[in-house]
Amino acid sequence: MAKIITFGEIMLRLMPEDGHRILQTNRLEATFGGGEANVAVSLGNFGESVGYVTVLPDNPVGQAAINSMRYFGVDTTKILCQGVRVGVYYVEKGQSQRPSKVIYDRKYSSISMAKASDFDWEAIFEGCKWFHFTGITPALSEELAKACMDAVQCAKKKGITVSCDLNYRKNLWSSEQALATMSALVPYVDVCIANEEDAEKVLGIKATGTDVDTGKLSYEGYQNVARKICERYGCKKVAITLRTSISANDNKWAGLLYDGKGFYRSKEYNIHIWDRVGGGDSFGAGLIYGMLHDLAPQETIEFAIAASCLKHTIQGDFNRVTLDEVRSLMGGNASGRVQR
Repeated sequence: MAKIITFGEIMLRLMPEDGHRILQTNRLEATFGGGEANVAVSLGNFGESVGYVTVLPDNPVGQAAINSMRYFGVDTTKILCQGVRVGVYYVEKGQSQRPSKVIYDRKYSSISMAKASDFDWEAIFEGCKWFHFTGITPALSEELAKACMDAVQCAKKKGITVSCDLNYRKNLWSSEQALATMSALVPYVDVCIANEEDAEKVLGIKATGTDVDTGKLSYEGYQNVARKICERYGCKKVAITLRTSISANDNKWAGLLYDGKGFYRSKEYNIHIWDRVGGGDSFGAGLIYGMLHDLAPQETIEFAIAASCLKHTIQGDFNRVTLDEVRSLMGGNASGRVQR
């Protein structure tokens, strides 16, 4: 049985050819992706025993989504087959000063129409050590918010470590709705993950000296954010990605980890981006891997940010890199020279 379980929506991802706008081309690349699915794939790719819980229709598109997870060794036996459609999202990759754009078509998707009672968490968590979800899932419906609450309460009863990536999505709910729901869920979370704006949009905790629109980030401000999350909600650890956006193609990328006692900051990478969607999910997966393998806090944050740095070079949501490639980058091999 899988010792790591992730729960959320996997969607059909449609993207035009590189550099093209959505209405400029008659070709769209079809793959699959979604926050918790991306985490599961990364962990499966690292050789971990991981299972994924979602709801998909019993049709060829739903089966293709399942197969995309199985390819990476993810256990899909707890996926429910019901409902009528797979959610869709369109990705238009940005260039230079034109930002990337994501358009959702996920209303009435199979998982969004599910009931909280559809999920038997006692059975799902058999043999499980770690449970991961994101703020996207409870935003899909009131029933899924209840399902998340049922899951975290069951996990706590069983002594399962819970992680959550706050992942605010303005197209799904308002900051006020997010705060009301997530404030009830986060007290059950052991490891809270956020980016440079999630803590403010979801929990109302703002980093001083920071303006994400201009790319100004304050390390000290995010230290304070991490400390406040632990104090207010009782989380054991908080991890925050620190992205400085120079353009759609070039970012600076680093991470911060707080374990309730000390702060650990990763090295900063200068990334020339190929595809940034899924970057935060690969970071979360790296954290989970490091903590499950009892890596020291500094090594854990270095592993997570290196894995995520590499994901920015991979097209599609899924992070298709090996442990050796992550460790090589951690060790300083960042020149990009051909490996023979």
